Amino acid sequence: MFDDPVFALHKGGKLTIQSTVSLTTRENLSMAYTPGVARVCEAIAERPELAREYTWVGHTVAVVTDGSAVLGLGNIGPAAAMPVMEGKAALFREFGGVDAVPICLATQDPDEIVAAVTAIAPSFGGINLEDISAPRCFDIERRLVETLSIPVFHDDQHGTAVVVLAALRNSATALGRDLGDLRVVVCGAGAAGVAVTKMIVRGGVDPARVMVCDTRGVIYRGRSNLNPSKAELAELTNAAGVTGNIAGALRGADVLIGVSGGSIAEEAVAGMAPGGAILALANPTPEVCPEVAARYASIIATGRSDYPNQINNVLAFPGIFRGALNAGATKITDGMKVAAATAIASAVNPPTIDAIVPSPLDPRVAPAVTAAVAEAARRDGVCR
Repeated sequence: MFDDPVFALHKGGKLTIQSTVSLTTRENLSMAYTPGVARVCEAIAERPELAREYTWVGHTVAVVTDGSAVLGLGNIGPAAAMPVMEGKAALFREFGGVDAVPICLATQDPDEIVAAVTAIAPSFGGINLEDISAPRCFDIERRLVETLSIPVFHDDQHGTAVVVLAALRNSATALGRDLGDLRVVVCGAGAAGVAVTKMIVRGGVDPARVMVCDTRGVIYRGRSNLNPSKAELAELTNAAGVTGNIAGALRGADVLIGVSGGSIAEEAVAGMAPGGAILALANPTPEVCPEVAARYASIIATGRSDYPNQINNVLAFPGIFRGALNAGATKITDGMKVAAATAIASAVNPPTIDAIVPSPLDPRVAPAVTAAVAEAARRDGVCR
């Protein structure tokens, strides 16, 4: 297996630390370290906000995980999660010009995670939470947002939701439909499913026309054994109180958004209204095989790079953090997320059934998202 070129690429890790100043002369050494550095330390001690300008804090985020929900691999722990966190940090740098440090915590206790992140927060300008399982991730993010005065963003929730909203808006345009008229089924009520549902509603989808399904079937008001996040979805969606399984929910639906990591039978998909959209985003195996989905929908999207319409979070998170850092934002608001989705959607003009989102490698996307997010931060009044 170590002859595999993937292993060769990862050998020694994918990151390094490099000085931004020359240390080849005695004068430079004395300014970069002692005695010169003491003057900067004293200034920051007197005015802590100067750390954003005179240290790396203003352009650096922590990518934090507990290894409990890594990709489609599950609870593989912090050591095995490190290659993914390194990769995330590399994407931050490449696409957003944001420096990022992977932090893999050897605990899955929410109190300990919140305490650890709070303790290291002064070293960073933002916190990107990654691959933390639901429902713990909701509480961890909420507590950190309340505690810290820097942006905290759980990418599995909000990065996914931002790109899905962009894709859904462009799908409606490509299909000649109004976003508010679409009947949408979200399969999966974990971190991504909850955030996607809330985001598409904020972005213009009629919540009464949205249904969310988990492993027990349709979520509806009054269903037993709903955790708090699912109970919130029950109040927000499914105004008709539909019950039953995924097949019943999909009957007549225009859009399927799969964020479950499971599989959906062809018989269930066959009940959808013709000419709609199937966004089957589980990786590496979509909930609905694209070849099967193409029999029942006009637009097919996956999380994979070997099919058209790749729904990839890299379209969102580098620009979101770059914009938040540029604006000196203390948090990432819903308005900033919707602005990011609008910028991503606008990068495809006009959208077609094979191009509802831009390529993850499109160099126009991150700058557009950065500008939109920074403006939204100023508009929402969350800048320092």
